[in-house]
Amino acid sequence: MKILIKALAKSPGNKWQVSLDGDAFTFRSEAEARAFANTLQARIQAPHRFPLGQQRSAAG
Repeated sequence: MKILIKALAKSPGNKWQVSLDGDAFTFRSEAEARAFANTLQARIQAPHRFPLGQQRSAAG
């Protein structure tokens, strides 16, 4: 997954946008946008476990 951060030049108040795949989220400042992007990245990289019932189904 690719996370992009960009300034919205035509928006009033210097808004920033974070894009993830086909979704975009708008923020009031660069700091807010970067904090959101950092949180997304941490969650994506975090270890994930399937619930026990799904582990059995995937294995068999």
